[in-house]
Amino acid sequence: MTSRRPVRIANCSGFYGDRVDAAWEVLEGGDVDVLTGDYLAELTMLILWKARQKDPSTGYAKTFLTQMERVMGTCLDRGIRVVSNAGGLNPQGLTDRLQELAGTLGLSPRIAWIEGDDLTDRLPELTAAGHPLTHLDTGQALADSEAKAVTANAYLGAWGIVDALAADADIVVCPRVTDASLVVGPAAWWHGWDRTDYDALAGAVAAGHVIECGPQATGGNYSRLPKVLDRRRPGFPIAEIADDGRVVITKQEGSGGQVSPGTVTAQLLYEIQSPAYANPDVVAHFDTIELEQEGPDRVAISGATGSPPSDELKVAINQLGGYRNTMTLVLTGLDIEQKADWAKAQLFDVLGGEDGFDEVDVRLLRFDRPDAETNEQATAHLRVTVKSSDKAKVGRRFANATMELAVGGYAGFHTTTPPTDASAFGVYWPALVPADVVTHRVVLPDGTARVVPHGPIGPAAAPAAEPAVVAFPGATERLPLGRVCSARSGDKGGNANVGVWADDERGFEWLHGYLTVDRFKALVPEAADLEIRRWALPRLHALNFVVVGLLGSGVAATARPDPQAKGLGEYLRSRYVDVPVTLVRAQEEH
Repeated sequence: MTSRRPVRIANCSGFYGDRVDAAWEVLEGGDVDVLTGDYLAELTMLILWKARQKDPSTGYAKTFLTQMERVMGTCLDRGIRVVSNAGGLNPQGLTDRLQELAGTLGLSPRIAWIEGDDLTDRLPELTAAGHPLTHLDTGQALADSEAKAVTANAYLGAWGIVDALAADADIVVCPRVTDASLVVGPAAWWHGWDRTDYDALAGAVAAGHVIECGPQATGGNYSRLPKVLDRRRPGFPIAEIADDGRVVITKQEGSGGQVSPGTVTAQLLYEIQSPAYANPDVVAHFDTIELEQEGPDRVAISGATGSPPSDELKVAINQLGGYRNTMTLVLTGLDIEQKADWAKAQLFDVLGGEDGFDEVDVRLLRFDRPDAETNEQATAHLRVTVKSSDKAKVGRRFANATMELAVGGYAGFHTTTPPTDASAFGVYWPALVPADVVTHRVVLPDGTARVVPHGPIGPAAAPAAEPAVVAFPGATERLPLGRVCSARSGDKGGNANVGVWADDERGFEWLHGYLTVDRFKALVPEAADLEIRRWALPRLHALNFVVVGLLGSGVAATARPDPQAKGLGEYLRSRYVDVPVTLVRAQEEH
């Protein structure tokens, strides 16, 4: 078969709530063949479930409809296919709304939708059949949990998207497919790849992972701020994927931000675990990837290798964890710790003690400084979070109790908010199921349904050997780690992920020998008692750390002030370490 030119795939959404105008901006910024949008995260599924409790016809990302209202006609006129996971918990419902919208616009798109990911109603059947749905981090079986599961969605792969596009669908509405599948599907369809073209598929997985979070690949959230020369709002990314899986990452013409090996590395490391990045269709080995600046705002991703997927699919389960409430008390000036102790004692005396709650989290957050120049600089926060299965216990009863300290507590008492009511929170439960218990189906534009078979499976590839530790004798200089390293962090369920990388091979050699698990724990004391997993990716000059359990039961349940660990990498970069003077001088020259 004659190879086609690279397919240009653009992303117009990195999460549910991203810029609504992005779809139009992307299309105005250059020619693309496929427009994708990623709207789903673990927390988003819970948000969509709550929406569906109020209106059963919803359960999808409504902002996608707003975007399509503006660009559907343009996409049809220019032959641009649209692939999105905005279907969420109700892909058929979103398909129906898109058809209604098209009718009002006088358009006739061919729309396909995918289903089979939703296992919620099948959980009793699956556990009875001997599938324990064991929590991937705690080892607990789902049957041993008392919490009610409200969503359970298997991560589907790309081949349903391939079938839909092959049936000439203009728009493909997906539920919980993997984020990368939104790109792998169009690339496999465009180039006519086979299911065993693992290296090409791995390259597409890398491309999908890079562009899935939108401007995070084009300078957004980039830790080396002095290196971002264009500080206008970053543009959305575009992946050009060749028939052999080689990728070039670029962005909308004329947009802000930048595309560099650093910005691409940041997104490659974002929220992954081991370098063997498992997807339903291929395991992409990120430690084989190499990056090269090919031109202004053009970075080539090459060398990706893939191996067969396993015979299991990941399932994201959200449970109802109960109710929670948080009140934040402001402490000012002198005797901060004594004031905090007194306030805590008084508050729980009013509430009858801590034992009446399922969980209590009290954190003293110190922002104050001696002899502060402003009132604000003399303040600290006492953040009190309580959880219970009984909404009344953590509702107004708790919040109002804090106000009883107002004239009988510490001097300067006030709070950051008025009393608030309780809110429901969810618990994230990651698990695996055999792929053959999941029926992946695509409903084609003509209304016919087709079962999408799972691809060939194979044994896990052996992990790459750890690089040798290189000695760095000589003088050192004490300075923040971030002066010589970049970082990007985020959440993966209850775990935190931190990717750290150097600019070159020499910097990586030092980083690899210096930033051990023990030193990571010393620099991040809240992780000292937790399991930490470390992997090396030498070709990216990077290390990846996973801090198991730092976020408790996930973003919706944790009481941590930074619930998604977005600032953890920046905190790590701020810690002072002893850096070889030779590296410091090399950085200054660079």
